[in-house]
Amino acid sequence: MSMADDPTDVFEAERARLVRLAYRMLGSVGEAEDIVQDAWLRWRRVDYTSIASPGAFLSRTVTRLCLDVMKSARARRETYVGTWLPEPVDLSFDQDPQDDLTLTLMLALERLSPLERAAFLLHDVFGVPLDEVAETLEREAPAVRQLASRARKHVQAARPRFPMDPRDGARIAKAFFEASSTGDVATLRTLLADAVVVHSDGGGKAHAFPRPIVGIDRVIRLYHGMKRKAWIQEAQKLRDLWIDGLPGYFSLEPGGTYQTVALEIEHGLIVGLYFTRNPDKLRRLVDLFGGDAATPTAH
Repeated sequence: MSMADDPTDVFEAERARLVRLAYRMLGSVGEAEDIVQDAWLRWRRVDYTSIASPGAFLSRTVTRLCLDVMKSARARRETYVGTWLPEPVDLSFDQDPQDDLTLTLMLALERLSPLERAAFLLHDVFGVPLDEVAETLEREAPAVRQLASRARKHVQAARPRFPMDPRDGARIAKAFFEASSTGDVATLRTLLADAVVVHSDGGGKAHAFPRPIVGIDRVIRLYHGMKRKAWIQEAQKLRDLWIDGLPGYFSLEPGGTYQTVALEIEHGLIVGLYFTRNPDKLRRLVDLFGGDAATPTAH
């Protein structure tokens, strides 16, 4: 870094990438932004003239801060009420074309050790050279290569086997909302794969299923029951979204509960549904798209 470079401008040029890295590490936008702010405070105290690559220095700083946070985050996940899903982020297909980590791949990353996750993200997703990853993780290069290789094998199994046309994804998401919000179970049956799995995250603060619901018959019975109890009437779609690369939407449900729904699609059928209803994870979307809708409450 030269004396002519303004340190603040240098950091701000890296900020978006650093937040994205921290979010991929932690699954929480709020925690990611806190990490990057901490990195900024450290950046202000360094001797800039001694740093040859600010991007590498900042990536190293953010990664190490994330690894520290992940120790406590993993402990919190063990006591989390029900299913844990990453905080939903509106990430369109064309917003970060070099980053193909969908929500399902984010969940696959949760099964990795912190070091495996860091090695995979830095090397395979963010393109950091292996020697820099080794320096960041304070490990020898052969050990880091093994970490990344093990992570790659785990994640590979969760990658979509067939590419999805974004237009098809948007069409199916629209059809699912219309059918599910009106109780049209006949149409729902045509949209769902036989082995569909429903995941829902309420965090103990909003109604959600404590365990995944597996199989089309169980899911259809669920919607039959909700239709009889009038739980699905008057749902209001607030925004079409691409939630970490998956088609979906943000809605206000009866009773004033906000939720996002992301759809995992294969061969034109929905194989996975991901409902996020934990209000702590939806605050940003409520601020952006909630408008004058009712204040969310659990029901």
